[in-house]
Amino acid sequence: MNIQARKIEFVQEFLKLQSEDIISSLEKFLKMEKELVVNPMTTKELNKRIELSESDFENGNYKSNSELKAKYK
Repeated sequence: MNIQARKIEFVQEFLKLQSEDIISSLEKFLKMEKELVVNPMTTKELNKRIELSESDFENGNYKSNSELKAKYK
């Protein structure tokens, strides 16, 4: 499937959505992805984010895959 066909299929599925929560999540995700393309992280920023993530994990500040899946069902 080429990129144009994939975009059309995505838009068709998006138009079927009835959940404002899902639409909000997709809007946030799109905004975040666009910012990463326009303003990629520096190595220093990436390392800081990695350190913060490792610290969060060590302190139990995370959600399991099943918790995340349940949130977005």
